Amino acid sequence: MLPDVLARCLTAVSTLGVLTGGLVFLAACGHPDGHAEHTGPGHEHRVEAADAVVAPAGHREPAASTRAMVERLERLAEEVDHPFNPYARSAVRVAYLRERMEEESDLGEELRLRFLLGKELLSEGSTMAAINEFYQVFAILYPNREHVHPETLLEAWQYLALANLRHGEVQNCLHHHDAESCIFPIAGGGIHRLAEGSRAAIAVYLPLLEAFPDDLSSRYLLNVAYMTLGEYPEGVPGQWRIPPETFASPIDFPRFENIAGGLGIDVDARAGGVVMEDLNGNGLLDLVVSSYGLRDQIRVFLNDGAGGFIDHTAASGLTGITGGLNLVHADSTNNGLPDILVLRGGWEREFGRTPNSLLRNDGGGTFTDVTEEAGLLDFHPTQTAAWADFNNNGRLDLFVGREALLVPGERPGEYRWEGAAGALYRNNGDGTFTDVAAEVGLDVKGYIKAAVWGDYDNDGFMDLFLSNMQGHNYLFRNLGPDGQGHWRFEEVAERAGVHLPVESFTSWWFDYNNNGQLDLFVSGYSATRLGGSLVSRDAALDLLGREREAERLWLYENQGDGTFRDVTAERGLDHVVYTMGANYGDLEGNGWPDIYLGSGEPDFHGIVPNRMFRNDRGRGFQDVTEAGGFGHLQKGHGVAFGDLNHSGALDVYAVIGGVADSDTYPNVLFENPGFGNRWLSVELVGVEAPRTPIGARIEAVIVEGGETRSVFSHLHSGGSFGSAPFRRHLGLGRADRIERLVVRWPGRSGEQVFRDPPFDAAIRIVQGEERFEVLERPSFDYRKDAAVGHEHQRHGGH
Repeated sequence: MLPDVLARCLTAVSTLGVLTGGLVFLAACGHPDGHAEHTGPGHEHRVEAADAVVAPAGHREPAASTRAMVERLERLAEEVDHPFNPYARSAVRVAYLRERMEEESDLGEELRLRFLLGKELLSEGSTMAAINEFYQVFAILYPNREHVHPETLLEAWQYLALANLRHGEVQNCLHHHDAESCIFPIAGGGIHRLAEGSRAAIAVYLPLLEAFPDDLSSRYLLNVAYMTLGEYPEGVPGQWRIPPETFASPIDFPRFENIAGGLGIDVDARAGGVVMEDLNGNGLLDLVVSSYGLRDQIRVFLNDGAGGFIDHTAASGLTGITGGLNLVHADSTNNGLPDILVLRGGWEREFGRTPNSLLRNDGGGTFTDVTEEAGLLDFHPTQTAAWADFNNNGRLDLFVGREALLVPGERPGEYRWEGAAGALYRNNGDGTFTDVAAEVGLDVKGYIKAAVWGDYDNDGFMDLFLSNMQGHNYLFRNLGPDGQGHWRFEEVAERAGVHLPVESFTSWWFDYNNNGQLDLFVSGYSATRLGGSLVSRDAALDLLGREREAERLWLYENQGDGTFRDVTAERGLDHVVYTMGANYGDLEGNGWPDIYLGSGEPDFHGIVPNRMFRNDRGRGFQDVTEAGGFGHLQKGHGVAFGDLNHSGALDVYAVIGGVADSDTYPNVLFENPGFGNRWLSVELVGVEAPRTPIGARIEAVIVEGGETRSVFSHLHSGGSFGSAPFRRHLGLGRADRIERLVVRWPGRSGEQVFRDPPFDAAIRIVQGEERFEVLERPSFDYRKDAAVGHEHQRHGGH
């Protein structure tokens, strides 16, 4: 039996029809006066990535090979706009669904199509039109409620509530964006100025929960809705209230302020990757950010060294280079300039046959697309790749993981992989690459979502871990060359104990406990639970400490004998976080790497906080999301830790946004307030090893409070869906002195030891040279006066 208030809402919709702006529903379901501010199609949200930041004057004409890639991407952007492609522009799918509805006479099929249309309109950014479609679904459902399955009714109600909640997000978090917008738990500047969306959502959620009291997703989102109004926790009815202590951090931790708006790097776009690196050799860390769509321009921002950034996109030679769910950088030519690999097609299956791009750094912050001439042009969906010198010849090679699909085989119960195997591109030393995956045993198939290199057994050969979304993970141990000089890899994941979980995503190697051995982080990701309310339900279960069904995080501790032990629970990481972009870095400067996890899913139900876990001196991890202000509710993708202003403390840049057309959000930069700890920045230059010696290990032996301990750092380009500068930042806590610095170069080219390096400084070490060079890198303050109260003015709509 439906509650009276629920029946009243449905009857109002069924009897009176649906009016533009949803005023009938608001009046019938408890809105004080049915009044709606800024409603109607003139205020719909629609923004393109290229509109987010205005570029300064100056333009560099793209090179011929870049123009060829631009033309290829433009053609593909049109080809993938097919109504059967779930990642096509929503306008294409909206038109298709409307055409189908006009032809449909069956009531059940009309209901299904109208519901799908509502979801597509929500993705398009037409929130009021979406709300109206969901109302009309109820106009069909309610008169036939005796024949409607309860789960069908529940799902329809959930999306009606969600559409109203999203409308409030658009009006406030996007149209009137503040540095505190969407930071969970929502408070201060994050409280909505325009209340109608959240009020309407609450009016749906309350009777919904009376009918379905076990719907934890709706209970969680009801609490979020009250937060947006500044009425949490007191305003939430007691039986549905989630106590504030549920979200509280277990320790005090300083708050990190989002200052991206004041610096002009708050690009408002969709899911994408980030590179944080010195692009032009002036010692300053710059940014490159991408956005998922093939019409979304890649953006280049140069650090001006005076607290701000210059939008260098037009002058970079990359005009028209678009898309890229992920970015991975490396100096592939050993010339001291970082090149960038753009990865495309991830998740899109047969519609994801779009090429990657290798962007060669020509110096001065300019680039040329050299994909085809480098031998890297292919058309297989991917979002992960990793650079390393697998054969110790002093050149960086490239592994690209591809997304094959697990499909039924010829016999019942059998399955096979359909799609391309991964590729290992050996660097030929002349700007070209050759795929040798089959020769060395790396022609593996899987739905590969992470590829990360690391010498986990310290034998001087780089090993490769691959996370697999549809099956067990892979660990390929590098066996080195045989008697004929042929290199081989052996798959040892199950033997090593790292084959789980069977649905996984973001991964990386890191030495979380500072014992000199690489440990492994793997995030489970239950893709089979996407597309509805299960993700927000799982998030609520995790926050409440209840048993969950979804895949969790995994932390594997290196045992030093070629095997690993799952220490997730005992280290405090036994959580369900639908991790997408993520990375790690030492926020406190104490030598212990912390973890930041961007989370979410394609559906708008994925309103779950990104999470920050503090490393408690290798003994475990503590959730400091709430205390530090890291709990962004918008979807988190590429993450980078780096010291952008040479303050000696790592800031955190994150790409925010989903894959739907309207699921955009300004990127964030969380400024580190500083902890007063000592530090050392180390830039390594390889000679026998690659110039950027990925895989090198740095050990700082420090004396702290009369005791000696080691801080380890491994050179890499970040987690599988994030970025790290190649200069290594070593937090040294309250050290009294650095006794020695030990550099173990990649391969088998030995170690170097340096005595008594300076504190709070940047140094450069060249392989084989006896002395290090102290670099002049003065600190500077950010120009962040516009960060607080900064608003994005949006125009246009439907």
